[in-house]
Amino acid sequence: MHNLIDLHLHLDGSLPVSSVKKILAKEGKTMSDQELKERLSVGEDCQNLAEYLDKFNFLLELMQSAENLHLLTCNLLKDLRSQGLVYAEIRFAPQQHTKTLTQAEAVQAVIAGLEDFYAWQKEQADDRTDLHAQILLCLMRLEGVSDKNWETVKVAKEFLGQGVAGIDLAGPENEEVANRKFAPFFAKAKELGIPYTIHAGEAMGPESVKEALAMGTKRIGHGIRSMEDPELIKKLVQDQITLECCASSNLNTKIFNDLSQYPLRKLLAKKVQATVNTDNMTVSQTNLPREYKLLESIGLTSAEEKQVYLNAVNAAFCDQAEKERLLDLVR
Repeated sequence: MHNLIDLHLHLDGSLPVSSVKKILAKEGKTMSDQELKERLSVGEDCQNLAEYLDKFNFLLELMQSAENLHLLTCNLLKDLRSQGLVYAEIRFAPQQHTKTLTQAEAVQAVIAGLEDFYAWQKEQADDRTDLHAQILLCLMRLEGVSDKNWETVKVAKEFLGQGVAGIDLAGPENEEVANRKFAPFFAKAKELGIPYTIHAGEAMGPESVKEALAMGTKRIGHGIRSMEDPELIKKLVQDQITLECCASSNLNTKIFNDLSQYPLRKLLAKKVQATVNTDNMTVSQTNLPREYKLLESIGLTSAEEKQVYLNAVNAAFCDQAEKERLLDLVR
């Protein structure tokens, strides 16, 4: 695949290691490459989603100033462009960057990084296809953060169409913070015309996907455990729901023990609108070209890759002109 689309990419889980080193140096800190790898990424011994999410504590410490958010966003986009991406939706939770900033200031810093990238891209004298990117703001699936989540909805509305394209619900998946408990936020988003996606069907099974669908989402972050419920699969096809699949991440969190079990091709064969994404490039030590190579190793065909691309274009939170540009690239 020459032209790639990533709809499910967390900013805090995808920081370029070179950028992390710059920030540490600026703060007078040094770490060996091995130590940095251990702090930033999971190994094969990662046991579950909770252990995976643990890696974000260190990453978030580096993302508490406007300057750092700006730099990290711009450098990540340069990295994505070098990989052959033509469209990306980058998500982050502004409420997790408020040690010195407001949520709105955190969002403005990321938008500034996006604009800085566009200015840099314009100056490049190569024949690489332009990368267009947008930002999704994550609400957190945690207890006791209602006020912060309402603030995120408000900020998303304020910056919608100015770099921000929608919202998401992210964080641990368990019964204490089940998706249904966050329904009011998404009812409000719907009323305000804010597009949204919801993490589901990862650590928890098909039930969490059904809860997300009841909240009106047309996109599911992961959703891979929908395969456990044939009736749910029929509903996904019938309602044209898109699944944002992330193979390496799901292997890291032991949803599947082996790549051969990964059901992307089965989903495509059943006409589910599945897409291929990275989730967290740094935490999972991956990128989108690598994800495709992994999936090709279990038989993903070029026709299926084209279908994945078309599914992503269809689901992207962008306007019709951008969809036409993306379709032209594959025609």
